[in-house]
Amino acid sequence: MVRQKMFSIGDDFWITDEQGNRVFLVDGKALSLRNTLEIKDTTGTVVASVHKKLLAMRDTMEVERDGQVIATVRREMFSPLHHRCSIDLASGGELEAVGNLTGREYDIQDGGHTLARVSRSWFQMRDTYGVDVAPGEDDAMLLAAAVCLDRIHEDERR
Repeated sequence: MVRQKMFSIGDDFWITDEQGNRVFLVDGKALSLRNTLEIKDTTGTVVASVHKKLLAMRDTMEVERDGQVIATVRREMFSPLHHRCSIDLASGGELEAVGNLTGREYDIQDGGHTLARVSRSWFQMRDTYGVDVAPGEDDAMLLAAAVCLDRIHEDERR
């Protein structure tokens, strides 16, 4: 469960599992030039961080782990049939987020195979949405990608 308003820079917020247990803390760095958010596990270890790429032609954010960029998330410039964002992996692959990204109803896919489903419809609370990550997938990276997508679309809205 992710609360949308947590993405204000300087705010901290817990991501919880389906039982309400705290799983990841999103730590907004208030004084960061690149709008950095750190995603920490329950022990306080940073498992991923996300930040806005400053020099990019289109809205772009990067996901880092251990100081290395592991994914670059960007809005596609032209996508006439559906909303689409690409997630370029440092390992050479590419994921895509397809669906209603602004409404938080989309899938993150790898070649048509769904790795994570993001949905607002699971919750009654207005500013809350869920991220259902498929078993065996990289939870922290996919949650970080969802955070990036939320930031990109929130920045576009403003």
